Amino acid sequence: MLRGIATVAFGILAATWPGRTLLTISFLWAVYVIADGILALWAAISGNGGAIAPRWWLALIGITGIVAGLLVFVWPEITERVSLMLIASWAIVTGALEIYGAIRLHREIEVEWMMALSGLLSFVLGGTLIARPGAGALAVMSLISSIAIFIGCVYVSLALWFKKHKHPA
Repeated sequence: MLRGIATVAFGILAATWPGRTLLTISFLWAVYVIADGILALWAAISGNGGAIAPRWWLALIGITGIVAGLLVFVWPEITERVSLMLIASWAIVTGALEIYGAIRLHREIEVEWMMALSGLLSFVLGGTLIARPGAGALAVMSLISSIAIFIGCVYVSLALWFKKHKHPA
């Protein structure tokens, strides 16, 4: 649920700050992926779903986010293109791991398609950023913010589904 709320918040902030520089948006994204990474690690470690399916992929999503976010803060002078490639790489890795997680959980949950769709959108976003890096920062931020809001809503929906269908410990 917290990952979903953080993702929607990032999407809304990115959409409402269209005139900001890519550096500002990169810092905003870095804060988001560090928070998302911490929450993903927390979910991987604290969840009792280990008996249902391994959670290494969720921990890897967390580590990837934390490292990518820290790189932006430690290396703020990176160019816009490098910053976009970092965002793209994170989106591809996260998307692929979410698709893997959906496949692993398909026998356990009824809404795995939502997780797979979220992963697919993230993967497509990353691929689009790599294929069209010169599309312009505003166009890229519109795409990123729209997909972030959608993915955040998917995360919230998944959290509500999991709460409703909680497995006994």
